[in-house]
Amino acid sequence: MPKQLPLKTLVADDHRLFRQGLISLMNARPDLLTVIGEAEHGAEAVEMCERLRPDLVMMDILMPQMDGLQAAKRILENHPDTAIIILTASRSNEHLEEAIGLGVAGYLLKNLDASELFDLVLGVTHGEVAVTHATAARVMKNIGFGRNRTSNPSEQITARELEVLKLAALGVSNPQISARLQISVNTVKAHIKSIFEKLNLENRTQLAAYAIHKGLITQEDDLQDYPIG
Repeated sequence: MPKQLPLKTLVADDHRLFRQGLISLMNARPDLLTVIGEAEHGAEAVEMCERLRPDLVMMDILMPQMDGLQAAKRILENHPDTAIIILTASRSNEHLEEAIGLGVAGYLLKNLDASELFDLVLGVTHGEVAVTHATAARVMKNIGFGRNRTSNPSEQITARELEVLKLAALGVSNPQISARLQISVNTVKAHIKSIFEKLNLENRTQLAAYAIHKGLITQEDDLQDYPIG
């Protein structure tokens, strides 16, 4: 289900100047974001999430006391509906792989443009994953896409599975896919499981990265671009 706007947002970054600059930038889009708090480290972010219940956490990785990935894990365990976007200068493949494995809502580098940031955050409100095309390619490389399978695993995907894959990658829930394709929820779950197995994926974040990387969807797409039937 789409998140209600504006998103109640918590910003977590140990660099005060960057944090304040990001908040000022967010304040320019009151239709999209409302900043309700700021944290200097991961432990403070976890505590503030318990108290403030934000819709979105924009969080760096390298912070004192508790890093952003440890904090993301704690937050998602307690509040799985909270969207977490990692916003970092780290180009570490290890950090990227761990973040995607946690099921975060996005992984962005701090050098992106403000307009691109807002577009990606808007996508998150509809259940999409905030990753650039370059990051999606890194995700697929890091998880060993197609490892121990045929040279082109996507050839194993059936036409129906491809429909399910596109919708799931756009953030559509299983019940919504069921209604849209006029199949049972259990059938949707079976298709999702089959897709994960065929593509060597573990979660929908990786699935969205795959769909973006392979050009099955773009960051400008929405459901009206994918009529069914």
